Amino acid sequence: MGETLFEKIIARKIPAQIVYEDERALAFRDIKPVARVHVLVIPKSPIPRVADVEPAHEALLGHLFVVARKVAEQEGIAERGYRLVINCGSDGGQTVYPPHVHLIGGEPLGWPPFPEA
Repeated sequence: MGETLFEKIIARKIPAQIVYEDERALAFRDIKPVARVHVLVIPKSPIPRVADVEPAHEALLGHLFVVARKVAEQEGIAERGYRLVINCGSDGGQTVYPPHVHLIGGEPLGWPPFPEA
């Protein structure tokens, strides 16, 4: 199996608007944003699927939430609020693997998130 899209972004083989990076995670703007702020937070050590999450992944997954908070502050949306989304599998809306966190905000977000569905 070849490199995933995210591995190519981490390796800088595909350009991305990176907004945060550390040794364990990378955050970059989504190319098809659904709100004024739409950033993907990805682990640099990929987990194949959410169904493959093990206790050994707890620290890495927790770190993604810490990064999401940092990016929300950086983007100026932390005070008013934002949404974090992790899609799991095709029925859950996941179109890109491995698992990643969507940080969405910068405007009022409705509920349910997909009223036309």
